[in-house]
Amino acid sequence: MGWSGWLVWRLPGASVEEVGVLEPPVRRRSARRTTREPTALCFWKQQQDGASQAGGASKLCLAWQGMLLLKNSNFPSNMHLLQGDLGVASSLLVEGATGGKVAQLKITQRLRLDQPKLDEVNRRIKVAGPNGYAILLAVPGTSDNRSATGASEAATTSTQRPLRNLVSYLKQKQAAGVISLPVGGNKDKENSGVLHAFPPCDFSQQFLDSTAKALAKSEDDYLVMIIVRGAS
Repeated sequence: MGWSGWLVWRLPGASVEEVGVLEPPVRRRSARRTTREPTALCFWKQQQDGASQAGGASKLCLAWQGMLLLKNSNFPSNMHLLQGDLGVASSLLVEGATGGKVAQLKITQRLRLDQPKLDEVNRRIKVAGPNGYAILLAVPGTSDNRSATGASEAATTSTQRPLRNLVSYLKQKQAAGVISLPVGGNKDKENSGVLHAFPPCDFSQQFLDSTAKALAKSEDDYLVMIIVRGAS
């Protein structure tokens, strides 16, 4: 006798369900045991058979997409959650006056990659606690990012360049970019924060695992974005 049925399961941290079919067992054959790798927050890992697939070997939860701005240049980018609270990113990557989503983030300051300043960033992450920070991986976006509200204006008033140009600039300056959040400011300290955009360096490497590195694809084409809630 054979049998078949439907099995519905939910992956930890996922908001959708996968549905699979259980095949009828075959006599005189031992059932093959399968193992599932643990999943991280908002994280999907695609199994690879040795061939490169579109989208890379792994995908992390998309937290934001738009343009990073520096001086007269814009850099289409997508940010994916590495660790921390996605709600921190969602609540702070907004327009301060309206609370609406923003499609452009302008770097207005730099933070030197000196050890005392890096220690201070680590300290603020610990003080903020698990619900007070978010660490994101910024990778190159596409020109389609400009279709988002507000991004089209940035595209017409600045020159679009690849993200690796911004990465190279910050590495040359040995600095992280700094963005105050929310955009435009907020008098409420509880709903404010700071974003630091770190180029590849010893400090930023500590937040990357093999999956994140696979998504980044190149050491010259990503930034580690650290958002911490609270006044600087």
